[in-house]
This record gives sequence, C-alpha cells and structure tokens, in this order.
Amino acid sequence: MAYLDWRNDYSVGIASIDEQHKKLVGLLNDLFDSMSSGKGKEALNTVLTSLIQYTQYHFKTEEDLMKLHRYPEYEEHKQKHDKLAEHVVNLKKQFSAGQITSPVQITNFLKDWLSKHIMGTDMKYGPFLRAKGVK
Repeated sequence: MAYLDWRNDYSVGIASIDEQHKKLVGLLNDLFDSMSSGKGKEALNTVLTSLIQYTQYHFKTEEDLMKLHRYPEYEEHKQKHDKLAEHVVNLKKQFSAGQITSPVQITNFLKDWLSKHIMGTDMKYGPFLRAKGVK
C-alpha cells in the first residue's frame, strides 16, 4: 500500500506536470518504503537526495512555464517553492547530522506539503496555462 496514492483530482491538466507530480509521489513512497523496511541511514539519505533533486527539477519546469506565459502569480508561487526547497535541504542536513533520527518527520511533512501544494497552489496555474495552450 502506498504512503500517498496518486488521485485524479491531483491532475492540473498539463501532461508533463502531472507526470512530474506522479514521479514526486513515487519518490515520496520510495522514501517511506525505505524507512518502513528499516533500511540504513545511507539508503534513506540516497532516496531523500533523489527526492530533493527531482523536486528542484520539477520546480524549474513549473517556473519556466509560468515565466514563459507570464503567469501573474509567478513570484508568489516561486517563493513557496524556494521556501520548501530550503526547508527540505535543512531537514536533510539535520537527518544526516543525526539531529533527526527518524525520517517520519520528513515524510509526513513532504506528504502534507505535496498534497496541499498540488491541490491548492498548483491548481491555480492549471487553467491559466491551459488557456495559453499548454497541454
């Protein structure tokens, strides 16, 4: 059973973004699976690093589309991305330094943030970009 299941109502109606969101959900599930199966700190660190790197790639994709099409809420959206990226990097540093002994805090935060971000912030740009011809 997945930690976070992809649901159709997560779709923003832009195929490339939806696929990236599905990949992020999958990486979060991988992190949770690694944690649940008691894998060592190094394995968890590797999965967390992959999740951070893919999140950065995904944010760039979204931001590039928003800039290209002059999305009016671009700055606000980018600030949310920047804040999350900084927070997750800090969580990873704390985990690597042994200040967070279990990734439960990280997975719970990411699950909550990802579902709320997609359903709230990302849903706002979907209709705007689709109206500009982005599919």
